Amino acid sequence: MENKRIAVAAIVVDEPSAAPLVNQVLHEYSSIIIGRMGIPYKERNVSVISVALDAEPDRISSLTGRLGQINGVSVKAAISKK
Repeated sequence: MENKRIAVAAIVVDEPSAAPLVNQVLHEYSSIIIGRMGIPYKERNVSVISVALDAEPDRISSLTGRLGQINGVSVKAAISKK
């Protein structure tokens, strides 16, 4: 079994209609989420979400991969080395 890592996923939602799908995926992974902060940027019609995670790297990649498949969503993760 791999060691758990701390990570931060940065999610940019360019299409407001994608928000329910993003929330659904995040809910499915709620067991690995430490905290979440969402910032709606109304002037640009974009939302920025940061999600702190504690999980195995494969699980983190699974979450970011699922989010990245949603149209209008961009996501990147920074994962601790230990």
